Formats: sequence, structure tokens, C-alpha cells
Amino acid sequence: MTDRALSVVRAGALTTVQDLGRPGYAHLGVPRSGALDPRAAAVVNRLVGNPESAAVLETTLTGCAIRPRGPVTVAVGGAPCPVTVDGRPAAWGAPVRVAAGALLEAGWTTGGVRGYIAFAGGVAVEPVLGSRSTDLLSGLGPPPLADGVVLPLGRPVGPAARADACVPWPAPPAELVLRVRLGPRADWFTDAALRAFTSGVYRVSAMSNRIGLRTEGPALERARDGELPSEGMVLGAVQVPPDGRPVVFLADHPTTGGYPVAAVVDERDLPAAAQAAPGTPVRFIPVR
Repeated sequence: MTDRALSVVRAGALTTVQDLGRPGYAHLGVPRSGALDPRAAAVVNRLVGNPESAAVLETTLTGCAIRPRGPVTVAVGGAPCPVTVDGRPAAWGAPVRVAAGALLEAGWTTGGVRGYIAFAGGVAVEPVLGSRSTDLLSGLGPPPLADGVVLPLGRPVGPAARADACVPWPAPPAELVLRVRLGPRADWFTDAALRAFTSGVYRVSAMSNRIGLRTEGPALERARDGELPSEGMVLGAVQVPPDGRPVVFLADHPTTGGYPVAAVVDERDLPAAAQAAPGTPVRFIPVR
């Protein structure tokens, strides 16, 4: 039995395998998926000598614990959290050598939502449509991790960073500021609703997930009744369901939808949305 594998001891609230996703399949009804905070995933991959496209583990709030079958270099980043190896404190945001059979644990986040764990060689589950990402909406890719699952690891392809590597990590947002371009269905809302949308303060709802960041705040009043025929949805689309509260579509979003899209978030702001904890204030700032 190969030693290039790891066992999941504690899966945590939601831990999935993620890489850069599977763009280009929207015409087949397949979302992009991939790491919600791709910048954090790229950094932990670089720390262990992987290409940025290598698959990592994405944890949610409660972290996870794993036991490698062979020695491996690991890096934990993204949302800050305590890291231990066999109960002893280890570095967060830096490469750590973990011995065969040792227990690596990423604990509860101390800020932010999603942590990323990279292993030298990457998580080598079978790719689907060119990606190893778990897609919660379509069910493509490996299922979310469960206790006792064994995941294969690939062979290292590059040297890890120095153990004292200094990497700048953005702090989780105290306030989430999302730049938006209004449309394509802004005319479905009253002028007062659009003013409330771009000047009011919303908060991240605890009902948010990898499909969408739900908000709590002013309901957007419709200027017209009825529903739209289903139409294409893009990453960052701000869809407004019947309750009037905006939903920002994230990586596992559906490729079509029938509710009007009031605006689209600048894709550069979405990694911060991945780290915005429930209750975080949200402001939508219109740009041209």
C-alpha cells in the first residue's frame, strides 16, 4: 500500500477537495466550482512546492485533522487558526514537515471562514472534467470529507519554501466592500431600491454557503411584477429572490436562474467574500 496518502481523522463542519475549478462548462450546466478563496489556495500550494493548480483541502470554520501515511510537507493558510502536530503547536502560514502517522490538526478559525491545507504533491483524487474540485450543487468531484476517508497524494514536483518563509496574508474582512456594476436587470427594481442597495448596509447571513453569500438587510422593491425566463448566471451575479434580499453567487452557483440580477460583483472582491463570517457588514459600491 502506498505511503502517498492521508487518512481523515476529523472531517470538520465542511471540508472539501478544491483546485482552480472547471471553467468552460456552463453550456453543459456545470458550475465553475474551485476554491472560494483562490488566492489563499495558491499561496499554500506555493509554500509546499506545488503548482497553483494542485488540489488542496478547503475547511470551513472548524478545521479538520488528518494523519499522513508517509512523511509529507504541509502548509495551512487562509482563515487563521491554531495548528498542531501530535498536539504540539506548529506554524500557520508556513511549510511544516509532518512525519508518517503523526496527527496534523487545523483548529477552529480565529477569524474568517475558510482555511486551506496544501500537501506536497497535491491531493490526487480522480479528476472530473479536468478538475478535482468538489461541487456541492452538481455533485461532481469527490464528496465532502468524512471521518475515516483515505485520500491519495501525488508526488512532489518542486522544493518547498523555507520554513521561515514570510507570506503576507490579508486579514479577514471586518467590513466586506463589494464593487458592483449594476445590471443586467436593474430596471426590474425601483430607483429607491437601487439607492438602498448601493448606500445601505447589509450583513452576511448565516445561511451563506459555497453556492451563494446570502445577505440580511433592506429588501429591494420590484418595479415590475412577474418572473423572468431562466437565463445564464455568472460568478458574482447578485440575484434577488422574492424576499428582496440580495444573494451573491459564488463558485458552486447554478448556471441559470429565473430571478432578476440587479448587479454583478467585481471578481477580484470575491476572495474576501469567502472569508466574511456571518454578521459581517456588507456594502455594495457601484462602479463604472
